[in-house]
Amino acid sequence: MQDAFAYCAELVRAADHDRFLAALFAPDELRQALQALYAFNVEVARVREAAREPMPGEIRLQWWRDVINGERAGEAQANPVAAALLATIERHGLAAGRLTALIEARRFDLYDEPMATLADLEAYASNTSSALFSLAGQILGADAEAAAEPAGIAYAITGLVRAFPLHAAWRQVFVPAELLDRHHVRIEDILAGQSSADLNAALAALRDLARERLRAARGPMLALPPAALPAFLPAALVRPSLDRLDRCDAFAPVELSLWRRQWLIWRAARNPARIAG
Repeated sequence: MQDAFAYCAELVRAADHDRFLAALFAPDELRQALQALYAFNVEVARVREAAREPMPGEIRLQWWRDVINGERAGEAQANPVAAALLATIERHGLAAGRLTALIEARRFDLYDEPMATLADLEAYASNTSSALFSLAGQILGADAEAAAEPAGIAYAITGLVRAFPLHAAWRQVFVPAELLDRHHVRIEDILAGQSSADLNAALAALRDLARERLRAARGPMLALPPAALPAFLPAALVRPSLDRLDRCDAFAPVELSLWRRQWLIWRAARNPARIAG
């Protein structure tokens, strides 16, 4: 089992370095459980990239549903991420329903239909990013739902804006159609890689929503017990990332450098007010 947890840690280090760094601030005995949760998230988040077509992706997501529901015990023990996740679920009492809802939300990733409404986008973010914050908080011994809901939405929207050109290249549009219509932006132009002032205005409105949700998360995050704060350290990247994206074109986002991301997480670990500051 130790090999399974070690595999998860290396997977998260490579694929989700921000959460890997944040988990380092958790107690040793809980860090492995966080890495198992985050490795599971990596696996389901990259299903479209790995599968390329919807049907293989659906099969893979169904496999993860079956694992969580206890239907593939032998196969699960042969998969290091699944084995570590099941051990984490059992030890920390994680709700299977929350995990399967995360998987179900990821079905959207497999298809090219655009996100329809802002409400749909927030529901998607809640079932994916917010769920991850909440489950991580539970591993660390806290009921973190009040902070996780808005923080996860802010974190997810920021990531989607940052990945906008990549998703457009994959013919995916996470910017809600109702917001694009409001700003007179055609989805066909996005898929053709055409930038415009109207498109940038639509993404600016999306960034404003992320900031609004981050502000709503500040009070509940500061009310959490200190032991739970490592679960929320990745949220310290939201505001600086949004500020950077304000100065970028939709198709040319500029990432925060690795050293700056590390410094922001370290600073927030020393001063929790910085997480949503």
